Amino acid sequence: MASQQMDEKVVAPHGTAITQQFAEGIPPLEQPVVADVKDDVKDGLKVDIEEEPQELDLYSPLPMDPNLPVEYAALSLRAVLTGCILGCLVNASNLYLGLKTGFTFTANMFGAIFGYGIVKLISKSAGNLPWIGGTFGPQENSIVQAAATGAGGIAGIFVAGIPAMYRLDLLSNNPKDDLGRIYTLTIVCSFLGLFFVTPLRKFFVVRVARELRLMFPTATATALTIRSMHAGVAGGIEAMKKLKALGIAFAAALCHRVASYYAVGILYDWHVFTWIHIWSNYTSWAMNIESWGWYIEITPAFIGSGILIGMNSALSMFGGSFLAWGVIGPLLVHYGTCIGIQQYPDDPHWDSYYNFASLAKLATRTPSPRYWLLWPGVMIMVCSSMAELFIQYKVIWIGLKSVWHQICVGINTILVKRNKVSPYFARHAEEEVRNDETVKDPAPPEQQVKDWIWMVGLVVSVILAILIFHFQWDMNPGMTILACILAFIFSFLAIQIGAVTDQTPLTAASKASQLVFGGVTQGSHYPMKKAQTINLIAGGLASGGADVATNLTADFRTGFLIGTSPIQQWIAQAIGTFCAVWLAPAMFVLFTSAYPCIIHINDDEKCAFAAPSVSAWQAVAEAVTDPRVKIPWSAGIFAIVMGVFSIIQVIFRHYYLVGPREKYRQYLPNWGAIALSFVLPNPVFTNAALIGAIISKVWKTWRHRSWEIYAYAIAAGLIAGEGMGGVVGAILQLTGVSGDILGTNLGCPNLSC
Repeated sequence: MASQQMDEKVVAPHGTAITQQFAEGIPPLEQPVVADVKDDVKDGLKVDIEEEPQELDLYSPLPMDPNLPVEYAALSLRAVLTGCILGCLVNASNLYLGLKTGFTFTANMFGAIFGYGIVKLISKSAGNLPWIGGTFGPQENSIVQAAATGAGGIAGIFVAGIPAMYRLDLLSNNPKDDLGRIYTLTIVCSFLGLFFVTPLRKFFVVRVARELRLMFPTATATALTIRSMHAGVAGGIEAMKKLKALGIAFAAALCHRVASYYAVGILYDWHVFTWIHIWSNYTSWAMNIESWGWYIEITPAFIGSGILIGMNSALSMFGGSFLAWGVIGPLLVHYGTCIGIQQYPDDPHWDSYYNFASLAKLATRTPSPRYWLLWPGVMIMVCSSMAELFIQYKVIWIGLKSVWHQICVGINTILVKRNKVSPYFARHAEEEVRNDETVKDPAPPEQQVKDWIWMVGLVVSVILAILIFHFQWDMNPGMTILACILAFIFSFLAIQIGAVTDQTPLTAASKASQLVFGGVTQGSHYPMKKAQTINLIAGGLASGGADVATNLTADFRTGFLIGTSPIQQWIAQAIGTFCAVWLAPAMFVLFTSAYPCIIHINDDEKCAFAAPSVSAWQAVAEAVTDPRVKIPWSAGIFAIVMGVFSIIQVIFRHYYLVGPREKYRQYLPNWGAIALSFVLPNPVFTNAALIGAIISKVWKTWRHRSWEIYAYAIAAGLIAGEGMGGVVGAILQLTGVSGDILGTNLGCPNLSC
């Protein structure tokens, strides 16, 4: 899950925190995911196959090792603290990765495996000391990953909407001066999503999961990994192998990223066509290819993500990049529809080197290919995601009824305690009870999140949002309520699509919200700056709320399979989310202090962060609020055609590729991945993901057992390790010993990377 930022969250198809969030992130693997998970269980988990002659039912709680002791205190201090610390590492990593690539990553697999090693060590060394020592079981392990997931979240708004506000001069020149407003915005986005999704646990995880095949692949793989690590002696041995692999990968990726700052053209970016350009006495054809971003980046994070997403997904992304940056982009420039910016016009050796990804000065000059490609990308994301939403209109209606019935249960319970009766609430409460009896929830009532908790929390969050948005952002209550409603609707969409595809459409949610508010503010005739502020705040609320809501629902799925109490998981994630609320803004200040170009950039300035999501959010906000910024006519026509095509494929997949034809779904192109490639500023990240996918394919084919043990752990370590290397890089920058001062740019175009 992670991150397009695109504020996408990258999640692996069946297995790890890589925070999909390509974010709408990494392309989905369809139904074969279920079969793969089952095959992995049979081939790799250390269980007695004689005792399990049938495949595991992944829509019911998993059978656990009968020798495990009963866990009376899974929600322990050691589990929550460990999870929060690990989640904070991922949160810090996400700021770097999101600003660099637009992708953020979830912390569930990282927290599950690393948490196992830490708490296991604590439990052995501390003996039976209260709150520290004692037995460590799978339910407590799921609490660790829940806290880690909460603490690792909400980074998306800091790599998209908030920096876009700075680029549009909607805030002060220094984020330190805006910390109060940033903190309150983060609180609203985080806890609104946390509270409004809580009553949907029964609906998504218990009632309709089997019928709609809501597998939640990453959450399911996390549960299977936890189960395997606690499966007796053999499971413990395998767990230590995973932990060792994750630790080595984490350390190696961190060291590589830090070292690469001092020799970026040698250790990190391989500009092959620049080398050819130099070796061939500065011929221009090689620089033409280099200008379009066709080089190799040795980025552990995206090689790791490629290990997880598989060939189908990686090829979809690569194909989209080739179409965008190898065919459409060059044709647009050739025919004069778009232009590039010459980087070194006065140097005859490098005057053929262009930048085709600028989104600056949209109102005053011919657009770049990136701006033109942005609109087909956004249209495909929104159309495909909305098509998935409308296809499931019956499910949405049932889900909304379920939420209302749960509200009626809470109100009816309060009335009964006061010896009062309301026939209306009693009738709907009784209907909810009948639904519970039809599909039995394995968690007893005393382990559920009480209705009054989420209802009171939701009311307080909405009131807080109204007050904060009014006094700090000058939004009227009506618009704030509309933003909250859109956040809820898009969260429903994100959960449903993410549960099937493992692809969380955060970008579609945010862009759809931006488009809606673009129309609202135009109709209200707001001044341009105020309209842009409202646009970005509303998009941030939709994206941030959907991010937190999706994480919590996935955690509920993991706990459902492991048998963890929902209220304990909810508390763990809430504590983790509280940590993220304070950490993410601080990390944003750190990075913007080290690299001011993140929030103040121009054509002549080189920046270590491409910040693709920031540029995309800024461009959409300008297009819907600034009458001087136009969407190219040809881009609009092409976007409509591609959007319609993506809708047709959704209908084709849902209504024709069913029954015996369902096996062909895996061969369809993933238009979410193609759209992602259109929005990215160059193809370098899709190249890295394809390298990782090829490695994974060969590894899994020839050494399946080894792949099963180590692949997810190594990928999680590579992703988190590079992210932490980015944090170290920011500190080096602030202390004046960074690579741009003490390092070399040998191997880069014109010695500039």
